[in-house]
Amino acid sequence: MKRFFTALLALTMLLTLATLFACNETGDQGAEYKVAMVTDYGDITDQSFNQTTWEAVVQFGKDHNIETKYYKPTSNDTAGRVASVELAIAEGYNVIVMPGYAFGGTIAEVSSQYPEVKFIALDVAKGDLLEAGVALKGESYDYNPDNWDLSKYVDMSNVYCAIYQEELSGYMAGYAAVKMGYTKLGFLGGMAVPAVVRFGYGYVQGVDAAAKELGVTVEMKYAYGNQFFGDADITAVMDTWYASGTEVVFACGGGIYTSAAEAAKKVGGKVIGVDTDQSGVIDGMYGEGMTLTSAMKGLYPTTVDTLKAIIVDGKWDEYKGKIETLGLVSGDDASLNYVQIPETTQFTDSFTKEDYAAMVKAMYDGTIKVSNDISKEPVTTNVQVEWLGNIK
Repeated sequence: MKRFFTALLALTMLLTLATLFACNETGDQGAEYKVAMVTDYGDITDQSFNQTTWEAVVQFGKDHNIETKYYKPTSNDTAGRVASVELAIAEGYNVIVMPGYAFGGTIAEVSSQYPEVKFIALDVAKGDLLEAGVALKGESYDYNPDNWDLSKYVDMSNVYCAIYQEELSGYMAGYAAVKMGYTKLGFLGGMAVPAVVRFGYGYVQGVDAAAKELGVTVEMKYAYGNQFFGDADITAVMDTWYASGTEVVFACGGGIYTSAAEAAKKVGGKVIGVDTDQSGVIDGMYGEGMTLTSAMKGLYPTTVDTLKAIIVDGKWDEYKGKIETLGLVSGDDASLNYVQIPETTQFTDSFTKEDYAAMVKAMYDGTIKVSNDISKEPVTTNVQVEWLGNIK
């Protein structure tokens, strides 16, 4: 009998070890993780970065039975964002998701202080991190990331950053608009931060390419609101654009679309959304059919895929320390790409879904080349761009 119980105990221990080993192999340690998201400038109802990222976090949590929570900073600055991150950590959250370039300063301050926490940042580039990290050391930053060794200024050992090739989806939206027959266009950016500029310059390139193919000349007004929300002053400028013949405005930057949409509503104009498929909110608030298309980033799949990889699959070592640029991953299935335009695009006989698929394939195989250079304005041949600088 003693041998029997000894053997039973040994078998139980082996089964326990095997179970633990299996958990470690699959990374299925959901009970050890709690995922928090901290908002940047807006709220989780902004129909843009924050909302899309939070919805992805929530869905991941439901799918894998992992606790999630979001935090909105009490002040719109690095100190406020740092305080929210530290509060989340104090409450037991050990995976922190941060959407938006504004978190560069937050990461520079907190990553080295909390080595046990995993930080996932969306749209935070090397320059965003360096600007804050260099300042923390009392040095002057020259705004050229290539001149600097990031590791000397920011601890990236527990950080993963994903950035996007915004110029590609900007190109897609601009190309589509001209192919659909629009020849008087506008670009209203939020602040002239790198991501917004890449969207805008890609848009200009796409417009020019389509205009060349059609043998037409396109007029474009190009400006930044110098903020990520619409207001009466910016709406007034949009009123003058649409009144002078502008047919479509690419509104690029958080809630600044409200000014473009308010002006478009008065004259039956069109708007191009950004970051996510904004047709739902823009058409719902301002008029059915207003949203021509949207230049999208894959915030949702990035969030879900990254959380799954590091929590469920145990692949954190493959992610930490990286700043990864996400763009096209398929020339055959546009829906798989991290930059795209949505199914709700108002396709026409002159620009069909098949035309879109052909364009994506050409971009993927390199037949169509789109510059990501934001150091100078794109050179155009068939677009007359009126560069208007900042509205405010």
